[in-house]
Amino acid sequence: MSAVSSTGLTRRFGDVLAVDAVSVDIPAGGVVGLVGPNGSGKSTMIRMLLGLIRPTSGSATVLGEPVDGDGAYLRRVGALVESPAFVPGLSARANLTSLAQLRGLPLGRVDAVLDVVGLTGRDREPVKRFSLGMKQRLGIAAALLPDPELLVLDEPTNGLDPSGIVEIRTLLGALAREGRTVVVSSHLLAEIEAVCDHLVVIRFGELLYSGPVAALLERTHGHVEVKPEHAADVDALVEALALAGHEVEAVGDGVRVLGAGSRAAAVNRDAAAAGITLVELRTVRESLEQVFLDLTGRDEDEAAAARARRGGGVR
Repeated sequence: MSAVSSTGLTRRFGDVLAVDAVSVDIPAGGVVGLVGPNGSGKSTMIRMLLGLIRPTSGSATVLGEPVDGDGAYLRRVGALVESPAFVPGLSARANLTSLAQLRGLPLGRVDAVLDVVGLTGRDREPVKRFSLGMKQRLGIAAALLPDPELLVLDEPTNGLDPSGIVEIRTLLGALAREGRTVVVSSHLLAEIEAVCDHLVVIRFGELLYSGPVAALLERTHGHVEVKPEHAADVDALVEALALAGHEVEAVGDGVRVLGAGSRAAAVNRDAAAAGITLVELRTVRESLEQVFLDLTGRDEDEAAAARARRGGGVR
């Protein structure tokens, strides 16, 4: 069974097309990254899946149940949307106990979730003393209270320092290994790619990719960077490699051989055949982050231009 499935899911806010006919099928189990630049409609999509706002058109199911039904599926879903809100003067345990009582959940879940997120031993301290990372973990603990099959986290690493990001990433992986489906949104792929099994990439409401991380990695390209022993040989090296059938370009005092990630040995032989000694030969693979930027835009100017063409953007 799919954890989440949508067909033509669309949401408009006046003239702004926030989510544009998104059709996805997200498998159950593992960590799913919902990624895209700021203003791409990630939060709008999450709110539709949680029944917080209604789609303008299209349909979606969560854990096999329609989002426009009676909302019974929400008992099987935990969510952290925006920054978690707690009573600052109360302890983590008191906050979670209050939430469990309000929702009619077993109080035994409080100890269980505190242990899962690593707050046991700090649970009787007032929340106002917690770091941002600890507050995020407490927010995840609150989302885990109903022991959900699906956990939805909207920008859980936002504002965290590198150590806090690593903590949350480690926690996401542990939760997925328990058999849950964890959907986590982020505008920075690098923050979550290490734990993702599946990716959904959207850009200003439009679906760009949905599928396994491994399949997206197959889109990466490689090139070989070479440097001759003598800088005066760069032009001759470019000519020799081009005649041998390589696509090349001069870069400073070296040469870049495009699309040759698996042909480094051939590049070395062709240079030697031309009587040119190489002092550097390095294969460079494009990262998943670079592929993501190719899909979504490499800088703020490019992203802003795309957002303007689509009439603005929302989170």
